[in-house]
Amino acid sequence: MSGNEQRNLDTAASLCKAWNDHDPDAFAGHFAEDGVWLLARGTPPDGHVVRGRDAIRDMYRHYCESIADLHCEVRCHWTNGEDRACSEWHITGTRSNGEILDWLGLDLWQFDENGKVVRCDVYYKSAGDMTGQQED
Repeated sequence: MSGNEQRNLDTAASLCKAWNDHDPDAFAGHFAEDGVWLLARGTPPDGHVVRGRDAIRDMYRHYCESIADLHCEVRCHWTNGEDRACSEWHITGTRSNGEILDWLGLDLWQFDENGKVVRCDVYYKSAGDMTGQQED
């Protein structure tokens, strides 16, 4: 494994630690100033796009404030080349409106030459009826 690959794995692990510590500054601090966070929900094809370190920090702060018990169980991290890594996770929590979160997903990380995240693309599975029919 190259030095950059190890750095990318370490950064992915540090991002997940900041997530579980509910530390928006530490989480956003791993992003490049002009980094983007592509959330799973939102306008196709990219979902909701959060642009810039400050906006990323503010979005994560919103998650922390509205999901007090937010937790990420990391299943694994892996790297693919000098500028990519992936984190597989299980996120749980309860939104302030009572909605239960139970997501199994991935973060696809892309890094710049300095090891800062330039792109995080989020994919996840969640409960719901996929038949198109209303539940009784």
